[in-house]
Amino acid sequence: MDGRGELETESLETESHAASVTAGSGIRRKWALTEDAFHKLLSSLADDPDAAGQKYLEIRNNLTRFFEWRGCPFPEDHADETINRVAKRIAEGEEIRNPSSYCVGVARMLVLEINKERVREQQALGEMATSPQSVAQAAPEPDQGEERIDCLRACLQDLPSDNRELIVEYYQGEKGSKIENRKKLTERFGVPVNTLRMRALRLREKLQLCVENCLNSRDARHVMST
Repeated sequence: MDGRGELETESLETESHAASVTAGSGIRRKWALTEDAFHKLLSSLADDPDAAGQKYLEIRNNLTRFFEWRGCPFPEDHADETINRVAKRIAEGEEIRNPSSYCVGVARMLVLEINKERVREQQALGEMATSPQSVAQAAPEPDQGEERIDCLRACLQDLPSDNRELIVEYYQGEKGSKIENRKKLTERFGVPVNTLRMRALRLREKLQLCVENCLNSRDARHVMST
């Protein structure tokens, strides 16, 4: 496939991603990439359409690796979100002389957002007990976003009880007590530490995706009702 063919495929994928949320990050998109904005982005990369397409693919691949190296789940989604944010600024008239470097700067800021959201969700998980009753009664902190915590509770309720206990207890405690909790979990489930860590990571990503879908559904219902 030539550069232009690859670009057409990538642009369709990017526009599709722009209408959704960044799965697993807690970062919700508020702007959808338009065809006009996408073409303005390409024009900022190179005058020749094929060269612009190749540059676009190069930037997206570099951004994907950037997020992979920083341990972010769904790195391609974050790469698309970074490009969308840059495209939005170009569409709004901002002159960007070096889009590649600019994208890296935006990606660094996005990593900070992702990590901040991770901390908030870990705190929310750590504050919730293992029983469904106490999960339902747990009060969110004022800065955590009531809707997000409500969705987190609902998603936890949908997990099988053993998975719910694993993910909640995995994040409970501080430092020494957290280590002790995880040691007990390895004994309870009969798995090595690394296996437990991977199970917790997969459950966390599943929860994050569930929360974002829940928030998206609420947004859609709100739009339909207005």
